[in-house]
Amino acid sequence: VQLQASGGGLVQAGGSLRLTCVASGRLFSSHRMGWFRRGPGTDREFVAAISWDFDRTYYAEFAKGRFTISKLKTENTVYLQMNSLKPEDTAVYYCARTTRGYSTNPSEYDVWGQGTQVTVSS
Repeated sequence: VQLQASGGGLVQAGGSLRLTCVASGRLFSSHRMGWFRRGPGTDREFVAAISWDFDRTYYAEFAKGRFTISKLKTENTVYLQMNSLKPEDTAVYYCARTTRGYSTNPSEYDVWGQGTQVTVSS
């Protein structure tokens, strides 16, 4: 499986973006898809995850109420809708795959996309 992330860009504070992650290759019920981000000078940080077969999601505290992870199985695609963006959301956002539940640990994700830059201006 390969993952291709897109949808990043430059947005003003308070604005919205939708990130897209397309998987080439089959995904299974044992898989969870996650979004991470890496801001300037920071480590990779968990954002959200979703079960591939069930409608279960998990969010980092900072993402709750502002970000929504969703999927379209027929298109092998996972989305991250980001609303009410803040300058501190500026980061490269990555999608990734795991079989380790709703892990927030990036080392437990075995396939990664290339990242898409999100910049939020104040």
